[in-house]
Amino acid sequence: MEITMNTAAGNQATTGTHTEHENHPWTISVADHPQRVDSDQYKASRALMLKLVDTTTDWTFAPAPYQDHHGGGVWVKDTNGWLCLFLPLGIEWSAQFCADPAKVDQVRLCAARVIAAFPDTLHGYVEFGYEAGEQLLNTPIQTAEQVSDWTDSIFNASVPLPAGIHSGVLPTAAGYHHYPKPIVDIDHFRFDDFNLFVEDDNGLSVAVVPVAPRGSGDGRVRVLAAHPSSPYASHLVPPSGGQRAETTGHTEALAVEAEGAILAPDDKLAQQAFRRQQPQLA
Repeated sequence: MEITMNTAAGNQATTGTHTEHENHPWTISVADHPQRVDSDQYKASRALMLKLVDTTTDWTFAPAPYQDHHGGGVWVKDTNGWLCLFLPLGIEWSAQFCADPAKVDQVRLCAARVIAAFPDTLHGYVEFGYEAGEQLLNTPIQTAEQVSDWTDSIFNASVPLPAGIHSGVLPTAAGYHHYPKPIVDIDHFRFDDFNLFVEDDNGLSVAVVPVAPRGSGDGRVRVLAAHPSSPYASHLVPPSGGQRAETTGHTEALAVEAEGAILAPDDKLAQQAFRRQQPQLA
């Protein structure tokens, strides 16, 4: 998978951007897990995850049916009920075999601090029939077996996602396993009538966002990511000499001028992006 991205500062007054580009394409197999036998730990955590998400009425990634993404989610309970938070790291099932127990233990310690802030959580797990939580949180991770237990536990394998959001590909869905997380996240908080993912003349995907607030009348869009074979990928490459150094306080940041990443309102991709906001002919 090769991805070309453009990232811009969140402040409209800031014009500096920088690009990220991978010059060595690679292929990753993620949609199907290697052949495996579901562990008892996994069966228990999956059952708990499904029970917990069923208690919510505002789960971002609804509706079911759900697959369980090993994404480092941790379910906690407060006075309003259950909610899912995310730890800094999630361990894919197939990645556990290169996981350093000492580093995974740092994730455990982080999870323990989160759970301690929500004292009703562990008892809530037990009420749903999951009794391994306290032992997992209190056991230092030192062996491959303990890494495996953590990987399949409610503290890691516990993010309920529909199949498309989990591992789908466009045009059907944008799955976390195939597209950069910052881009996929946009697809879950954008306006319903704005098309984040548009297509060039060759049917290749390009992700774009507006450059101005809704209702401004500005029909331009900024290219955030493009399939490497799309002509629009070139919009993310700054012109020769376009790099400049910016100094803020004691931090020096290298930015690039990438105005070419902004498409005019009459560009086909800009028109696709706003198509559903246009008046429809009778």
